[in-house]
Amino acid sequence: MSSICSFTSSISSISPFTSPRKSLNYNKYTPIIHSSLQGTVAEPKASSVAEPLLLNAVRGEDVERPPVWLMRQAGRNWFTSYAHLTNTDHAILLDEIFIPFTSKSYQIICEKHPSFRERSENVDLVVEISLQPWKVFRPDGVILFSDILTPLSGMNIPFDIVKGKGPVIFNPLRTADDVDQVREFVPEESVPYVGEALTILRKEVENKAAVLGFVGAPFTLASYVVEGGSSKHFTKIKRLAFSQPKVLHALLQKFATSMAKYIQYQADSGAQTVQIFDSWATELSPVDFEEFSLPYLKQIVDTVKQSHPNLPLILYASGSGGLLERLALTGVDVVSLDWSVDMAEGRKRLGPDVAVQGNVDPGVLFGSKEFITNRINDVVKKAGKGKHILNLGHGIVVGTPEENVAHFFEVAKGIRY
Repeated sequence: MSSICSFTSSISSISPFTSPRKSLNYNKYTPIIHSSLQGTVAEPKASSVAEPLLLNAVRGEDVERPPVWLMRQAGRNWFTSYAHLTNTDHAILLDEIFIPFTSKSYQIICEKHPSFRERSENVDLVVEISLQPWKVFRPDGVILFSDILTPLSGMNIPFDIVKGKGPVIFNPLRTADDVDQVREFVPEESVPYVGEALTILRKEVENKAAVLGFVGAPFTLASYVVEGGSSKHFTKIKRLAFSQPKVLHALLQKFATSMAKYIQYQADSGAQTVQIFDSWATELSPVDFEEFSLPYLKQIVDTVKQSHPNLPLILYASGSGGLLERLALTGVDVVSLDWSVDMAEGRKRLGPDVAVQGNVDPGVLFGSKEFITNRINDVVKKAGKGKHILNLGHGIVVGTPEENVAHFFEVAKGIRY
C-alpha cells in the first residue's frame, strides 16, 4: 500500500453504513441565534424548498439555520508522506485536500488503487469517495473528489503526485517559450470523468444537499507550474512576476480562460456551486495581488456569470485577512473566511451583499464538546441570520476525534435562527 494512503486517524472507525446521525438529539442544541450585526446582512427572502439549503442561504433567502459542510470532506490524504517537506502550510495543497471522514473506507480504496490520479480520474471511484462523508454525516454540501491540478495534463503541462514528494511538475514553466506551449483547457476532451461524476452525484444526492465543484485560481496554478511543485518561499514565481511580468501575465491569462471554461463545464454537468481556491494568493502583497490575482479572478467570475448568472461562486484563500475587501471586488457570491478573521469583523468589511463561509478554527475540534458547541454558536451569532455557510476556517486537522466531528454536525444541524 502506498504511503500516500498509510494515514489512519482516530476517525477511521466510522463506516458509511453506520451513521452516527441515528443517535443525534438535535433538540439538545437548538439555540435561538440573533445577529450581533444589525443592518449588515441583507433582508432574507422567502426560501425555495425545492433548492438545497446551501443555495437558499447563499442567495439570501429565508432559512431556518445555516447550511454546514467541512473542507477536506473527501480527497487526497497526504499528511504522513509529505508534512515533513517544509512547514505544513507550504508543504501540501492544504486548501484543496479534503480528508474523508470515512477514513477506513477510504483506506480500503487506497489499498486497491494506490495512485491518487487513478482514484481521482476514475468515475466510479470519484463518486464513491465523494459520497463517503454524505453517507455518514449528511452535510449540506457534497464536494467532488478531485484536485486543482487535474486540468494540467489537458493543458500540456505533465504532472504527477509522487510518493514522498507531492505534486511534481515535470517541466516547470519559466520562459515565454514554455508558456507558448500551454494549451487552452477543453474539459470535455481532457477530463470527461469529472463531468460524468458530477452528473451521477446530482442524481445520488437528489437536491438534499448542494453538489460542489471546485477549481484552482490562476495565480495558485501558476505558482505550482512555475515552482515545479510545492514551495515555501515562492522565489521562482516572484522572480518571474517581478523580472518578466509579461510572461507571467500570459500564463495567468491562459489559466483564467481555462478555469472559466472548467467552471462552466462543471456547472453544466451538475455542480450547483463552485469553490475557487486561491491558496497562494496571500503570498502576494496587496499591490501585487491587485496585479497578479485580482484581475484574473474577476475575469473568471465575469465570464461565468454571463453564461451561468445564478451559479454561486465561493472564493477561499487562507490567511486572507489583509485582502478581504479585495476578495469581494472579484464579484464572487461567497467569501470563505479562515479563523484568523473575526466573523463579525469579516461581515462588516465585506458588506451585506456578500455571503460568508466559515470560520471555526479546525483546532477547536480537539476541545470538549461544550467548547465546540460554544464556538459554533459564537460564529453563527456573529455571522447573523442568512447568507452564511457554516464551515471550518480550513480543513480538518489530522487526528481530529471522530466523535467531535459528529458533534460538530449535531450542533450545527440543531441550530435555529
